[in-house]
Amino acid sequence: MDRDELVTFLDGYLQVSAYPDKSSNGLQVEGKGEVERVAFAVDTTLRTIEKAAKAKADMLVVHHGMIWGGLSYITGVHYKRLRALFESGINLYVAHLPLDAHPELGNNAGLLRLLGLEPKGPFGEYRGLSIGFWGEFEEAHSIEKIAGMIAERLDTAVKTYGFGKREIKTVGAVSGAGAFALEEAWRKGVDLLITGELGHADYLMAMDLPQSVLVAGHYKTETLGVKALMGLLREKFGLEVFFIDEPTGL
Repeated sequence: MDRDELVTFLDGYLQVSAYPDKSSNGLQVEGKGEVERVAFAVDTTLRTIEKAAKAKADMLVVHHGMIWGGLSYITGVHYKRLRALFESGINLYVAHLPLDAHPELGNNAGLLRLLGLEPKGPFGEYRGLSIGFWGEFEEAHSIEKIAGMIAERLDTAVKTYGFGKREIKTVGAVSGAGAFALEEAWRKGVDLLITGELGHADYLMAMDLPQSVLVAGHYKTETLGVKALMGLLREKFGLEVFFIDEPTGL
């Protein structure tokens, strides 16, 4: 299909202009005018670009792009990645916060659905907009049971910090670096925050609030959105799609 037609659809469906984001969302790097085969990945790296090129992709759709507000110099890693994109003619399309926040196929709605929960309301305020969701079990589950469900269904290593409640009814989900929502979770009475990573200062905050947290990996918690978007483009437009898995273990 025509690249610009596909970009217009993605921009509208994901509402990329609605989110105040450090990422330059949308079509970051222009390539071929016609798109038939689309690669999906979490991150823009030289390896993902080279794998997409080897598989004859016309477009690479990612969660983490290569331009975060602008480029000052085209040297080093920026030069290597751009050269690989230009030489292959691959279009680079990026959806960062828009893909976290999407209510149907976003990372955070997806995390809740791994637990059999539907989003009940917005959660995880970032620059005036909520990019996450919260849900509620009919009956409380132990934090250990929830950790087992996430570990199995997301195929990831999970750490739990049961500083607050250990019997969980309400769950808030903010993928990746979502520890900024710790105090919001505590203030709103959300029993468990599910996120991707927890830094040293975040650990201390969770302990002092106290707030229970489940950490499932920055990378793994952000595979859900791109995979769901991949399925949508295959079904809606009949495009050939494939996922490039480059886990970091983080």
